[in-house]
Amino acid sequence: MEGEMLRCAGERAGDLKMGGEKVRERSRDQSFGFFLEELVLSRYDYREMLYNSTFCLVPRGRRLGSFRFLEALQAACVPVMLSNGWELPFSEIIDWNTAAVIGDERLLLQIPSTVRSIHQDKILSLRHQTQFLWEAYFNSVEKIVLTTLEIIQDRVMLHTSRSNLMWNSLPGGLFTLPQYSTYLGDFPFYYAKLGVKPYTKFTAIVHVVSPLVSQSQPVMKLLLSVAKSQYCAQVIVLWNCDKPLPAKHRWPVTSIPVIVIEGESKVISSRFLLDEDTVLSTTEVDFAFTVWQSFPDRIVGYPARSHFWDGNKERWGYTSKWTNDYSMVLTGAAIYHKYYHYLYTTYLPASLRNMVDQMSNCEDILMNFLVSSVSKLPPIKVTQKKQYKETMMGQSSRASRWADPDHFAQRQTCMNKFASWFGSMPLVHSQMRLDPVLFKDQVSILRKKYRDIERL
Repeated sequence: MEGEMLRCAGERAGDLKMGGEKVRERSRDQSFGFFLEELVLSRYDYREMLYNSTFCLVPRGRRLGSFRFLEALQAACVPVMLSNGWELPFSEIIDWNTAAVIGDERLLLQIPSTVRSIHQDKILSLRHQTQFLWEAYFNSVEKIVLTTLEIIQDRVMLHTSRSNLMWNSLPGGLFTLPQYSTYLGDFPFYYAKLGVKPYTKFTAIVHVVSPLVSQSQPVMKLLLSVAKSQYCAQVIVLWNCDKPLPAKHRWPVTSIPVIVIEGESKVISSRFLLDEDTVLSTTEVDFAFTVWQSFPDRIVGYPARSHFWDGNKERWGYTSKWTNDYSMVLTGAAIYHKYYHYLYTTYLPASLRNMVDQMSNCEDILMNFLVSSVSKLPPIKVTQKKQYKETMMGQSSRASRWADPDHFAQRQTCMNKFASWFGSMPLVHSQMRLDPVLFKDQVSILRKKYRDIERL
């Protein structure tokens, strides 16, 4: 018995020895396999391959989901989903069939023929949608959280919930606030999709900080020029002057209503659309509004500015130089949709608005950041306009903010503060300028619709 036990123990020891050799042999094979794999992979850069790929396989990971899904979205690579039973993120509101290919992991051999059969136009549409969804809902933890909260709000407030179109097309559900309206036609970026025409009239808002001294003041001329526009429905004067509100007879007589509102707070964020020292003719107002009707989701105006990247200082810069391109249109002489006012006061954080108010500066830059962030497009500049001067306000005892030596430095600071909050630089450069037909052409003035513009 004792000998038998020893023999069995010896056999087991031999088996262990043989097993150890087998393990070592298998380990050598695996090491060689890993070496070959590393050798092959070292020839390729994963990130470069990802961004150069049209379709990206997204099999299940440790669970049904996989981080490769978000990687593919970010890289504008169409995700090919191979995880049966996985509920895609925010599938309650996102139509993933417009941005991904949903495959069956049980039919892997059919995937190559499936993706090859997709037309190039469809591929372009899929890739475009991946970028929209990534930017709108997934490119930061904050957006993921906000999207979750907005979905919950839509569940609770069914009567104001956003439509499928709002969630699945630019600018997305986070920029389409149901508190403003539940009707798609009230948002400027849906006009083209719905076949809705923009407003045929506009309301002019003139911001006044200087006391009324004479009828020859720039603000009086501006009021008359705007009021004569065939497209102007009414003029609202926002009185933010320290002096008492003038009597009614001091204001010019016009054919349309002029409503004077005394501002409760003398803050720069309340100053939008038209500066009191802006020099605009009725013809210029008419032409700018006509152009805006073709681009209702953008800012349309005259004085343009631009941004640039300063490599030496590693920061964004601001310039007012006259160049071939621009990325901002100053709101002191511009037209844009009223919804952007609503976004400015409800979407943007109070910290940015307070910064603007404290410096009495940069509200126009912030509005351009906001509009370009929503539309993903540049503003529209109309006609050359060199009469818009950033100088002292005429007849005002108070120096204009343009004369402040710190004004330009403040605007540089604003550019970088705003870019930091938005997470990137939303401003887009453009070289397009729209002029009236026959503008500056050597033809009879009688053939021109906007006859006064070329004289300015």
